[in-house]
Amino acid sequence: MQLHHAMLVDDEVFSRKGLMKLIDWETCGFRIVAEADNGEDALELIRRLKPDLVITDIRMPVLDGLELIRQTTRSEEEGPEFIIISGYDDFKYAQQAVRYGVHDFVLKPIDQTEFADTLRRLHGKLSQRQEARAREERLQGGAVIESILKGDADEGAIAGWEERLNLKAVNELFYMLVELNDHHPWREKAEDITPSRFMELVQAALERLAGDGQTFPLREHRNRLGLIVPDRALAPLGDSIRSFAERLLRELEVLDGRVFVYAGGPVSRLTELREAYQAAREALQYKYICDDSGIVLSAEASLQPIQYLAIDQGLYGRIIEQVEELQLDRLEDSIRAMFRDFQEKRYAPEAVKMNLHQCVLGIVQIVRRMDGDEQSLRFLAPMMGWPDLNLTLREIKRLFASFAVESSRYIAELRRERQRGDIHKIRSYIETHYQDNITLKSIASRFYMNPVYLGQLFKKHYSIYFNDFLLQLRVNEAKRLLRQTDLRVYEVAERVGFGNPDYFVTQFEKLEKVTPSEYRSRLLREGTSGPREEKKR
Repeated sequence: MQLHHAMLVDDEVFSRKGLMKLIDWETCGFRIVAEADNGEDALELIRRLKPDLVITDIRMPVLDGLELIRQTTRSEEEGPEFIIISGYDDFKYAQQAVRYGVHDFVLKPIDQTEFADTLRRLHGKLSQRQEARAREERLQGGAVIESILKGDADEGAIAGWEERLNLKAVNELFYMLVELNDHHPWREKAEDITPSRFMELVQAALERLAGDGQTFPLREHRNRLGLIVPDRALAPLGDSIRSFAERLLRELEVLDGRVFVYAGGPVSRLTELREAYQAAREALQYKYICDDSGIVLSAEASLQPIQYLAIDQGLYGRIIEQVEELQLDRLEDSIRAMFRDFQEKRYAPEAVKMNLHQCVLGIVQIVRRMDGDEQSLRFLAPMMGWPDLNLTLREIKRLFASFAVESSRYIAELRRERQRGDIHKIRSYIETHYQDNITLKSIASRFYMNPVYLGQLFKKHYSIYFNDFLLQLRVNEAKRLLRQTDLRVYEVAERVGFGNPDYFVTQFEKLEKVTPSEYRSRLLREGTSGPREEKKR
């Protein structure tokens, strides 16, 4: 809890010391910073220390409590709150105090509980007022930054803000962009951090970092925050903008998502802020190269140019092939190699976007060729929408790897569905053309498949080898012809697809344990013996 400063004014020292011991001031949100035994000394202390609260007695020598309040409110634009303590139950004092805007009028002896409640309520009021003032200053500071960056601010306005922000004595100014990353709708268990909430968190971190006496006006740049960093803010951190950035990132580690900072500059005057801002924006191009640290300084980044390259086509081909063939371990290695190239070869953000789009499009085309629906892929949306968001290279890699693995499994399922459909078509073709001179090789060629693979697939689906299935079909049809026609054996063999009658007889006997002639003779014997047995009965 932030403690507000309070001052006690009473000509009786025992009353002051007693009040200090009576109340747990810090629990109520206050710290006693000064004491005075008369109104005149108190007035001087108020002007010098600018406390948030003055607790004063009414009757004091030299300058009484009401006159102290009157002179303070007249001379101070934004003076302290007052609580009057008096042993005189005089309504006129209360009326006069109200006219001066006194917060409360307390009679002696003081009730500890009631007085503590009064202090806690006042602490809440002062805190709200401070927050409102800070918001107003941030808005004004942001407006000034915007006017300078746009070139709309005149020299007088800039000079006024240099005075107000205590920037006249500085030697160097930096402009820093602060960016929250990896906070997107496809991330599980993500805390909802609004832009206004992010601004509050950054402002609080800066206040912890800089301590008293240093303000950092913030301006929103669409999905980033901008701030001015004077060199005096760097002094406690080794006079280094990198040290300042590192410390700021540590202060913001509590956020759900990674924070990046980009710094341009330095420049010597507020009038040159636009130049520092442009340098910070140029540093954005080096974001993925500095993905590990999250800190991009224009002075360091510009030493080596960024590249607009296409990825190695061999690597691209391997990624597409590994997705199609469900080689997940190798796919992971290839994706890791591609993103390593993005960093080591200093790819520009647009080049990363272009290459990943090529990979996504290549995978989508495979899905479409296999009559799949790419919209059913859960990770397609992030891969299409990530360029509009603040994402680290690490998170982009995670999303792309998830998309590639999901697509690979979907393509494998599409292939299984297609195989199930194809194998049924192949069986139907065999059942229709078994009497022709068909072989596993000829059918595989007809359906654009490898013969060995077709044989394995057929056995897997129907639990019988292709040759055995074809033989069974032919023998079953031969048995039908032997039963229902008077065709000769060689004619039956020809009808069911055997060019060699002797081979037909051999295969028939192998399956039925009798020759075709014996099969027909048995049927004839059974047909003639049946009625005779009937007559005997």
